[in-house]
Amino acid sequence: MSKNKDSLQNTLLVALAVSLVCSVVVSVAAVFLKPIQEYNKALDRKKNILMAAGLYEEGQSVDAEALYQERIRPRLVDLKSGDYVDQKADLYDQYQVAKDPAIAVHLNEKEDIASIRAIAPLSVVYEVLSDGKLEQVVLPVHGKGLWSTMYGYLAVMADGNTIRGLGFYDQQETPGLGGEVDNPRWKALWHQKKLRDGKGDLKIEVIKGHVNPEAVTADFQVDGLSGATITSRGVSHLVRFWVGDRGFRSYLTKLKH
Repeated sequence: MSKNKDSLQNTLLVALAVSLVCSVVVSVAAVFLKPIQEYNKALDRKKNILMAAGLYEEGQSVDAEALYQERIRPRLVDLKSGDYVDQKADLYDQYQVAKDPAIAVHLNEKEDIASIRAIAPLSVVYEVLSDGKLEQVVLPVHGKGLWSTMYGYLAVMADGNTIRGLGFYDQQETPGLGGEVDNPRWKALWHQKKLRDGKGDLKIEVIKGHVNPEAVTADFQVDGLSGATITSRGVSHLVRFWVGDRGFRSYLTKLKH
């Protein structure tokens, strides 16, 4: 009498064998693809640094890696003193350090306008060079929007006060509303805006509605995102935090002088 090939036992054995083969294939693929994924992730961040600095546009037929190596120099900065630190910047992960309660600098409620709770004592900055001379710096920034923590880069000219550009490489805000932080037309509004007035008071902000170009405050204001008040406020707060006393203020002051 022949065995029933369609028995429940045989069906389960075949299903198990297929599952094991698929698991092995997925695991092997993950191991081999991980270096490629890490490279692409790093390249994407480099592109965003270049875009904030106005050196690259998405889809442009330029070797972003070569351009980054030619024009960008990562440095490590002590946020409190504003001094450069003699340590390899590429090996420092400020976001991981900020999660370590033994090392992180914890923020009180009044300080934490970006809603990030803690920061690392050091930060990577990206010097933008032109013929070997410092032209601008790109600063990593992050803060809470409506639905997500937004991560991006703020480019500031070598005077320590004039914005070159702002862009976000990681955000989960509402498409068509808060997600417009990625709209090139809105990002272009940041170009040439000033962080501080002649007295050194922090003035930069995202306002509700449109900036009046005739107003004396026009140089310090950016149009708000239509229908995205909380996201707009989040961008305003994170920029003000990162160029403020707990962020890069000491560094930008020394950069200016």
